[in-house]
Amino acid sequence: MTITVGFDLDMTLIDSRPGVAVAIDTLAQEFDLPMIGARFAEHLGPPLATLLGDAGAPDDLVPHLVTRYRELYPDVIASIPALPGAGDALEAVRAGGGRALVVTGKYEPHARLHVEHLGWDVDRVAGDLWSTGKAAVLREESASIFVGDHAGDMRGAKAAGAFAVGVTTGPYDADGLRAAGADVVLDGLTGFADWLAGHTAA
Repeated sequence: MTITVGFDLDMTLIDSRPGVAVAIDTLAQEFDLPMIGARFAEHLGPPLATLLGDAGAPDDLVPHLVTRYRELYPDVIASIPALPGAGDALEAVRAGGGRALVVTGKYEPHARLHVEHLGWDVDRVAGDLWSTGKAAVLREESASIFVGDHAGDMRGAKAAGAFAVGVTTGPYDADGLRAAGADVVLDGLTGFADWLAGHTAA
């Protein structure tokens, strides 16, 4: 049976904090808002509009900020690195005859730009999905494993009936991920290939 594994993007496969911080600092300067990019980037996971509201942006301004952010973001993609082990994790899935998905809350065109920039071979990129909203794609693709760094990712995995793999490269520690439903927690993706080999063998 072919295994299908879904991966979150921000802080699971890529460290998007440097680029997000630059884009948000530019946005704050253009709109004269008291947002600090580095602080904003520590809370990645929820939709951009939610994060902007949490950062104090006026509700009526949020749609305009989202539009401008999406214009700015492609310029920072080249400055955003893959997290250690990310490419190997994707390759481990495909080397075993499996399918690899990227299922993310990030704006889908931006997510695709990241995948293309890093030269990753994935079977599907699905964006603009958050928490349990990821479950529909995971079920549609028959994903049996979902990997993410956020409590919302663990909830999405559970809603899809997938094995929830948490990684502590984002805002949640191991206890927080387990509390959100993680079946296993890894320090990052450097150990994912070995874990996957053992999991599929079992």
